[in-house]
Amino acid sequence: MIDMPSFGRHPAASHTIIHLSDPHFLADGARHAGGSDSQRNLEHTLHAVRRVDPRPSAIVVTGDLTDLGEPDAYRRLRADLEPVGAELDCPIIWVAGNHDERPALRAGLFDAPPTHDPVTGVWDLDGLRVIALDTSVPGWHHGDIDDEQRGWLAGVLREPAPHGTLLAMHHPPLPAHVPLFDILELRHQDELAEVIRGTDVRGILAGHLHYSSSGTFAGIPVSVASSTCYTMNLGRPAAEVNGMDAAQSFQLVHVRPATITHTVVPVAEAPTGDYFSEDWLRRMAALSPQERLEVFSRKPARPEA
Repeated sequence: MIDMPSFGRHPAASHTIIHLSDPHFLADGARHAGGSDSQRNLEHTLHAVRRVDPRPSAIVVTGDLTDLGEPDAYRRLRADLEPVGAELDCPIIWVAGNHDERPALRAGLFDAPPTHDPVTGVWDLDGLRVIALDTSVPGWHHGDIDDEQRGWLAGVLREPAPHGTLLAMHHPPLPAHVPLFDILELRHQDELAEVIRGTDVRGILAGHLHYSSSGTFAGIPVSVASSTCYTMNLGRPAAEVNGMDAAQSFQLVHVRPATITHTVVPVAEAPTGDYFSEDWLRRMAALSPQERLEVFSRKPARPEA
């Protein structure tokens, strides 16, 4: 790949983040009741991730890493994802979800003591800070961030980072589009808003919903990634929204000085056109801005009636 030149007003991204969510791995490579194969579907996703250009600064996986918290499921997930992180020379940021079990997650992914402590962490990606929060509540599927974790977060955020901060968490602080999902929402959202409002937090990465969504919380953009395992079709009536083994995707997060964009990338193999190419980019880069406008931006003349 050649370096992608910038033809517009925005500079190239300083950081690119791969945002995956909800792989829901099972032990022994088992399939889900609906027929989806979590390991096969993640492997298809990772094939697409390997082709991302420019190379990512990190891979963030926002929870429900396994479906039942089984130790073998964490081992399988780690064996699939860690080589990709090593190949792309970037860290993997694991986030706990409501389907995860903290002791098995700690042992299986971090080689750490199998305690029930929240799974949190802070990463400095060349000036961009990523903070992993643990919204899981042992024994329950709804989310929460207790006083102790909120206090820890407030302490970390007292010192701003050069490129700002992204929070990575499982339960999004957003309304769900399916009424039943409200039972599983994040608790104590007002208290969390007080902690992050006015800080350098520039975005929140989340999962949990199994479909892509976005909104704002405390004036901060929230981006929810779809599941790599099974997804939801919200075009159906609420009572008919069930998991489907289709439309899997991940998100590309591009961080620039003035803005952060979140782009859904479909995990699909399909024919594409051949208009753009590396040779096309080289030819465009060699032109002046006015010549580029003439070649690419001007519409062709309409034929006379």
